[in-house]
Amino acid sequence: MPNPVAHFEIYGDNPEKLGDFYKGVFGWEIKDAGVPGQQYWLIKTVPTDEKGAPTTPGGINGGLMKRPMPDSHNWISYVTVASLDTTVEKAKSLGATVIRPKSAVPQQGWFAILTDPEMNTFAVWQDDPKAA
Repeated sequence: MPNPVAHFEIYGDNPEKLGDFYKGVFGWEIKDAGVPGQQYWLIKTVPTDEKGAPTTPGGINGGLMKRPMPDSHNWISYVTVASLDTTVEKAKSLGATVIRPKSAVPQQGWFAILTDPEMNTFAVWQDDPKAA
């Protein structure tokens, strides 16, 4: 399959407390990402290599952050794509709505958040170490 799920995010009003919940339920390792000016915690569900990539086949790790939109009560999965711009345009032509336009994660890549025609939220991700 050319477009695997690469990452997930969990949103909460009190992310630190919510992190304790997921640690307690699943035993996940959750730690502050250490990005200045951002409240973002990394969720480790499987072992990773020195770059933070999962070493378990099919393994997915994620993130935890303050709820970015008042009605965002679902986990969001990030699907890896070759071209974010092309994928967003294709999704829009098939009935998707962009709810967060192309945004950078500095030196990692680009993402956009969309809803499908049934209002399910998902994100697309393009690796790009040159992202601003």
